[in-house]
Amino acid sequence: MPADSFEPNPATPYLQPPRDSDATRPEPRDLFQSSAPDLQVLAELSGQNVLSSRQFSFKQIAELCKLAAFLEQIEIWPSHPLDGKIITTAFFEASTRTRTSFESAVHRLAGKVISIPDGSITGAKKGESLQDIGEMFNAYCDCVVMRHTETDAPKRILENLRVPLINAGNGSGEHPTQALADWYALLKWMPSLAAPFEEGDPKLQLGILGTPGSMRAVKSFLLMALNFSDHIEKVTVISEMADPFGQDVTEKLNNANIDYEVTNDIRENLPRLDVIYMNSIAFLGDSYKSLDSRYKLDAESPLKESAVILHPLARLDELDTSLDKTPHNLYFSQAHGAVFIRQALLLAVLGRLDRLPDFN
Repeated sequence: MPADSFEPNPATPYLQPPRDSDATRPEPRDLFQSSAPDLQVLAELSGQNVLSSRQFSFKQIAELCKLAAFLEQIEIWPSHPLDGKIITTAFFEASTRTRTSFESAVHRLAGKVISIPDGSITGAKKGESLQDIGEMFNAYCDCVVMRHTETDAPKRILENLRVPLINAGNGSGEHPTQALADWYALLKWMPSLAAPFEEGDPKLQLGILGTPGSMRAVKSFLLMALNFSDHIEKVTVISEMADPFGQDVTEKLNNANIDYEVTNDIRENLPRLDVIYMNSIAFLGDSYKSLDSRYKLDAESPLKESAVILHPLARLDELDTSLDKTPHNLYFSQAHGAVFIRQALLLAVLGRLDRLPDFN
């Protein structure tokens, strides 16, 4: 590592809640100071495709989050860790937060971006295959971040793509970097989650409001939660569907030996939940469906006093703005932290961990 030492910036504005707000904004230093990131663990990700939240080990998630906490406290661009690297953000489906947070992450790391904000401006509009597009990307960049409406899109582009692919959402499939952002927010909120469970540690009552089988962000959050099963007392999925998972997710839940239940009663279960994860829309075939009107949260909902809410955003009316200035709001911190966890992932995947300033 370069000799420059780590100097935290105590006045970074994104760490602070909005004016006149009690929204929860955990300090990244609390997670980072538990122990410095283990770069040998993160080096295992070098050159890897990122396709599913299940491909990460507990240790990799914890170390990525520690590195993100470090990055959130400093100005990293003077180290130029991605100097000479080009990342293509290829979004064949509309996106605001995911695309711009990836591009912000690259620019903060002094890399360069080729941005495709709309698939209709690519050769796909004329019928070009993803296989051929992947072959062309090999010559243009060092990594591709892709979102696509079709669930099998990553498989198709990888037939010819030889640079790392990061899945930024594929139909009703997964959204693994959103899950990393979700768990980064939770690890900052409860740093003990980043270490193996010890007797006496609190266990979480985790609530999921939505349908993991057709909500890719919810699915990836739940699948990543299986890495933290020792820290979780129970997972309660509140859904209008009798089977909200699908066979693949059900098998993974059963194999993980995690205690879970499915219910459609939101008001009975809310008062005991420590964490509520929710989303607004499900992807069904080729269209989107909003949450049932019963499953809405506002400042009058019977939430546990210490409970926090996560939401990948964008929201509709299922998450009322009356919660924005309450301590239940962890979702703004979750959104802001996405830049830093994606920085950490890019540094690991592109093999540039050796360009970080010294942690000491």
